[in-house]
Amino acid sequence: MSGHELLIKSSMLSCPATGTYGPGIIGINGERIAHLNMDPGDPVAPATDTLEVNDGILLPGLVDLHAHPSLANSRFGVDPDRFLLPRGSTTVLSQGDAGARNVDEYIRNTIELSTTTVKLAINFCANGESNQAGRFFSLDEAGVSECVAAIRRSDSHIWGISLNIAFIRGRNVDPLEVLRRGFNAAEETGVPVMFGATKDSKIPLADQLRWLRAGDVMTYCFHSGEGSIVQDGQLLDCVWDARERGVLFDVGDGFAAFGFDTAEIAIAEGFLPDTISSDFYKAHVSAGIEHDLPLVVSKLIASGMGAEECWPRITSVPARVLGIGDDVGRLQAGARADLCVLKQGVEPEELLDGHGQVRMGFRWQPVMTIKSGRVVGT
Repeated sequence: MSGHELLIKSSMLSCPATGTYGPGIIGINGERIAHLNMDPGDPVAPATDTLEVNDGILLPGLVDLHAHPSLANSRFGVDPDRFLLPRGSTTVLSQGDAGARNVDEYIRNTIELSTTTVKLAINFCANGESNQAGRFFSLDEAGVSECVAAIRRSDSHIWGISLNIAFIRGRNVDPLEVLRRGFNAAEETGVPVMFGATKDSKIPLADQLRWLRAGDVMTYCFHSGEGSIVQDGQLLDCVWDARERGVLFDVGDGFAAFGFDTAEIAIAEGFLPDTISSDFYKAHVSAGIEHDLPLVVSKLIASGMGAEECWPRITSVPARVLGIGDDVGRLQAGARADLCVLKQGVEPEELLDGHGQVRMGFRWQPVMTIKSGRVVGT
């Protein structure tokens, strides 16, 4: 019986991608899972190192579909290896940290230098988030051909287009014109769009959602207030219609983009998010606020979801959305050895949304991360 470099014995593991749940043993060689054993009676191959996980749940490494990993030139950017990877997120999609004019630098300085797997939703704003004052000061920043060229020269790193029409800075820049141009670029390159709505009622949400196609993602889906998916105490018909045609909905918690009131109504109506993401960015670090994907999961559970409903939405589903579901987001022989251990708190805590609303809930915390077969801790 051949040995393993690392053997992990867990009292409870869960892999939504394969339906595997219960006590198990994972053998790792190099950067890959070599063996998964769910039968305690089977013999276990020897290993150079062994880890025992008897407190918490072992999951595939978390896949955060909306955060801001960036080592330079982004007003939102954080070091993914310092602030995201130790908190369980082994794969992260950058929500628009770079645009057509700085994507090459972003690939060199962030994607290629990070241990964390980083993919990019390229910002349709050509300058990305490099301007501290914001984006889309003029339509010059919304060039279709410029975006298309950037995607074509770096498509192995780019998942799709980040098209956020909230808080456009140019006084004479029409959000719907930016929207039209962004989807033209997406159509020309055949990539999906990560969409951020206006967050106000000046342009009805229905007029925005009609642009989204199957496979596109609306983030900030539980935003509370003007422009919300919930109005007058119920989910808008246009939101149900969008889901029916294959549009996906992502949480993108962030600082003020999640409201318990919206989430609770949507979940009670049976409208669960397709993916759960953190929208972790520099403001969390500057304010000393502890924020991570397991915390966002805790808020969703406090809003009415079950833990077992959350696990696929932070592992296998976002991995599939990114097109890498055969390699990450799963515990299976041959898959990349990205794993994490989460532990639920024993006492309820105050959980806050972006508007100061409080719910009591049990907080999930990361206690261990393994990236490509190597323990990176917390």
